[in-house]
Amino acid sequence: MEIKLLATSDMHGYILPTNYGERNMNLPFGTAKVASTIKHIKKEANGPVVTIDNGDFIQGSPLSYFVNKSEKYRVNDLTQVINAIGYDLGVLGNHEFNYGMDYLKQAVSSYQHNILCANILKEDGTPIFDKAYEIKAFGDVKVAFLGVTTQYIPNWEQPATIKGLTFKGVVETVKEYMPLLKKEADVVVVVYHGGFERDLQTGEPTELITGENEGYALVHEVEGIDALITGHQHRVIAQELNGVPVVQPGQRGEYVGEISLQVEKVNGKYIVTSSSAKLHPTGEFSTDDEIMQLVHELQVDVEEWLDQPAGKVVGDMTITNPHEARLKEHPYIEFIQRVQMDATGADISGTALFNNEGRGFNPIITMRDIITNYIYPNTLAVVRMSGQDLKDAIEQTAQYFIVEDGEIKFNPVYMLPKPQYYNYDMFEGVEYTINFSKPLGSRVVELCYKGEPLNMDATIDVVTNQYRAVGGGNYTMYGPEKIVKEVQIDMTELIADYLKKYPTIEATVNHNYKVTL
Repeated sequence: MEIKLLATSDMHGYILPTNYGERNMNLPFGTAKVASTIKHIKKEANGPVVTIDNGDFIQGSPLSYFVNKSEKYRVNDLTQVINAIGYDLGVLGNHEFNYGMDYLKQAVSSYQHNILCANILKEDGTPIFDKAYEIKAFGDVKVAFLGVTTQYIPNWEQPATIKGLTFKGVVETVKEYMPLLKKEADVVVVVYHGGFERDLQTGEPTELITGENEGYALVHEVEGIDALITGHQHRVIAQELNGVPVVQPGQRGEYVGEISLQVEKVNGKYIVTSSSAKLHPTGEFSTDDEIMQLVHELQVDVEEWLDQPAGKVVGDMTITNPHEARLKEHPYIEFIQRVQMDATGADISGTALFNNEGRGFNPIITMRDIITNYIYPNTLAVVRMSGQDLKDAIEQTAQYFIVEDGEIKFNPVYMLPKPQYYNYDMFEGVEYTINFSKPLGSRVVELCYKGEPLNMDATIDVVTNQYRAVGGGNYTMYGPEKIVKEVQIDMTELIADYLKKYPTIEATVNHNYKVTL
């Protein structure tokens, strides 16, 4: 018997084939194209097909943000799309927690399939949404699906959001469940919202081994896994790893991952005798009519909302060269710093240019400009830290560039397995100089506060986003214990509110930092 597993992951609310940079786009991704892809594969299949969503669906796009903030729409206006496709099971992603537990519970209750999660536990020790695994029978063959989610969520989420929850290690959890699963089923599939911490060929670490990603350890340390579905890193992977077929299908519905398992009876037991992994690019398919009809009214409302004017710019706040914007300071970045400082009262601020798709602000600023540039649902936090902590943070950010052939380039270590542009921070409220020709840890050659060298023992307040404030991006000099103030309003709303107060803004920079060779 051939059993096909079809998996999506990290679709992030991108139902339609657009990044919302403009109207009427037809890009090679989106859940509406996933639907067509899955229908095609099912039609061609010779045996049972199991469809799996591996999390991070309800957050991440302008559309999903609009649904969360809207009075008219609810989260089930998103989840109905998953239901219409007919997914058989799902797993929690880390971003499912971003809009709070009530919103997450509404989403989970609206799905027509189970949400599996074995390693996030309630206070009574049971799985967060009651089911850790599910067994499906195909004739006499029983297949167990175990859901697990990256244990690193407490390092990103606000403590109130995850109060009462325990996050266990994934390797530890799968090891605990394996004897039970092997007893109850013939085949064991692990569905993991997490990725790989090591190079898949060499086994060398590709990141700090923090527990955020445990995929490599899973297939090398846990016996009995017949297939592994991964996500979280937005990578494009389909291969065998230590004898286990693995997939990771990118993001935004770019791919549908497929693992094919050939199951046969050998010596009285059903076992996997052969397997394969591949990816189906959804861009090769048109959008599914049913899905498009389901979200038509929502999409019309989103596009109208995105085109609402929010303010005006005097000068040039467009971004034409993201690399240069990071190195030479840019009016858009300085504007974001001003918003953060205005919202919190802090006089030092840190932020990042999250990706290379944002184009800054046009002369007439719309909600489309705001939400396609500031892409994450971040809230703000003020961190009370020492002068040395701030210097360490700038040293950390200085690691993201290297000098090659006399040019400053993004460090390839932070480009693979996925670009980490969001972890290169720029600061306002201090004056500093980074010399990229200096050794790591010694690149900050000047750091002043209010015109004087910053005292390393001084106590200062720095505003940054919640992700960074709790130490996200391995900025260990931050931490939840250092947070002294929080603003529980999404940054996109704070930007819009700032523009209501100051409808016309100037594109200016004060050149408070510089980089040298």
